[in-house]
Formats: sequence, C-alpha cells, structure tokens
Amino acid sequence: MKIVQVLPALNSGGVERGTVEFARYLVDQGHQSMVISAGGSLASQLEQQGSRHIAFPVHKKNLFSLRHVIPLSKLLLNLEADIIHVRSRLPAWLVWLAVGRKPRSQRPALISTFHGLYSKNRYSEIMACGDQVIAISQCVYDYIVDSYPRVDKQKVSIVHRGVDTGIFHSAVQANDEWKMAFFAQHTELAGKNIVLFPGRLTVWKGHKDFLTIMALLKNDDKIVGLIAGHVDPQKEHYLAELQRLADQLGINHKIRFIDAVPDVENVYALSKVVCNFSLRPEPFGRTVIEALACGIPVVAYDTGGPSESLRACFTEGLIKPSDYQQAADKIRALCQRSSSVQLSKLFTLDHQAQKTLDIYQRALND
Repeated sequence: MKIVQVLPALNSGGVERGTVEFARYLVDQGHQSMVISAGGSLASQLEQQGSRHIAFPVHKKNLFSLRHVIPLSKLLLNLEADIIHVRSRLPAWLVWLAVGRKPRSQRPALISTFHGLYSKNRYSEIMACGDQVIAISQCVYDYIVDSYPRVDKQKVSIVHRGVDTGIFHSAVQANDEWKMAFFAQHTELAGKNIVLFPGRLTVWKGHKDFLTIMALLKNDDKIVGLIAGHVDPQKEHYLAELQRLADQLGINHKIRFIDAVPDVENVYALSKVVCNFSLRPEPFGRTVIEALACGIPVVAYDTGGPSESLRACFTEGLIKPSDYQQAADKIRALCQRSSSVQLSKLFTLDHQAQKTLDIYQRALND
C-alpha cells in the first residue's frame, strides 16, 4: 500500500513520535510511507528510516490556510496514495476540503485518528469524517460516541497507542559512558531513588501536584524527583513558577528540571518510579506505557487513558486523583522494593500497527 500520514508538524510530542514509529514500521513491512507536515526536528529521522517527508503548511490555524486547499488537492491526487491518514483537526479540514468530498472511486480512503479529547464543536467533529475512524483508547471512544451522535459507531475502532518494544523493554540499561555523563551533569541524582515525572511543561500535566507530593517525601534522603520535559519558549514563565513553588515547599535540593532527553529509555532505566498526575483525563498517556515497557512501576491518577493502561498492566499504581498522601505513600513503598511490571501486548507498536493496517484494508474493501 501507499500511505500518506498528515499532521501539523514533526517536533517532539506523542503524536509526532508515534507517526515516525509507525512510518518506520510501514517501510519495514514493504509499504510506501509518506508524511505531510510543516516539518520539524523529527523530519530527518523520518527520512533516514525510509519514508518520504513532504513539507506543506498544514499547521496554521487561521482562515488564510484555506488558500492551501487547491494546491493540497493537486498534491494528494498526484501522490496516488491508497490511504490518507489524518492525525489532527486542521490537517483533517484541509484534506477533507481538498479531496474528501470527491466520490470514493476518485480519491484515496480517508482514515482519521482521534488523539485527543477535543472541545465539542463542529471544528472537532471533522475528525470523525474519515471512512474509518480510530480512537486511541476506550476513553476516547466513549468521548466520540457521546459527543458526536451523528457518527456511525460501526466505523469507529479502538486501537491503543503502542510502544516500540525494540527500544523500550525491561532489559534496557544505560551504558556506563551515558550514565557517567548524565550523573556528572546531575550530581544530586547519583545513588538516589529517582522518581521521574516526564512530559512537556504545561499546566494541566500536573507538575504542581508532583511537587506537592514530593514535599511529603522530603524527609526521605534517598528519594529525589526528576522533571523531564520540553519547555516551549512561551512556557518559560511556567518553569519559573514551578521552581518558585519547589523553593516555597523546601524541596529545591530534591528536585531537578531537565529538558526532554532524546534517548529517554535510558532515563526510565535509571528511575525507580515514574509518575503521571494529569489534572484532566488524558486520552492515552504515552509516557505511562513507555515506563511500563521498561519494567518501571508507574503511579498515576485513576482517570482517563493512563488508568486504562495501568488496569491492564499494573493496577497497584492507581491512586485517587489529588490524593497527595496516598501518592506519596505509594511512591515510598515502591522505592523500598522491586516490583514486577509487564506490558500488555495491547500497548505494543506491533499490535497497534497490525490493527491499523487491518483498518486500512477494511477501508479499501469498503
């Protein structure tokens, strides 16, 4: 098959990383893989893995983007793809206006993936206009059928996001050179039980909850917190706010902030516990399954996609939302012993990719 994935950009993020991983899988399976986006830091990796990247402005949320509909229509039809897979709302609108209204015999099959719990409006409903629709969790499936009653439930399938177990696995170990460099840069983490809080710095991810919970553990000299996530230049004020909070809580000596790490599997391998304290239900929670795949226990609020993953793999890690003491007690207990953690095959890249290819074939057959 010839498959085109369309998303706004190829910078760091769960959707972007998942797109690149799936593209590599398609190439490995002998399919032709193309990705249309405005570009970004992952574009070169995508092409090195055998996919073709086509730079096109599908990322700007304004009316001027409509001028790209006709050029996009020509591009998509010239590519002669079997499948066009859209992964975000603006690209979905542009693709739909470009080719979606043509008779099915005159265009590729359209697939859309709901990667989020979007605002409930007509702009978001475009994500349900594919010939087949993918929900990345039961949580997202319920949101789709509850929010958009016009959507045919028969064309909506649940395909959980999958982690590449060739990279994230329980035997992963950071090599000595990597560890020496890491601990030389972050000396206060050496020899400690690292409690990792991964993910980009944005308010709803729950960093303040994490700091509050770590404050309950400040008398345990062996436990330290590591917040690892990309800081958008527009969010630097939020980083400063978190640093002030850590100071107010008296835990500056126990908290380290670092930027997103390319080989994050090594950071998981060094960690004793990974946390997810999102303040609103996450549609999935990629860092949760990455940590579980590495055999690292996860403590997370019992809500949204992370709850689904933990219920399938490590129910012990579920806690009530905003129950800081329960979270602190759980982290302390997990730091004091080894835990048996095994990722369900539902959350592997191979499983996700095969189910997605099945949906592609169904769309072509229809």
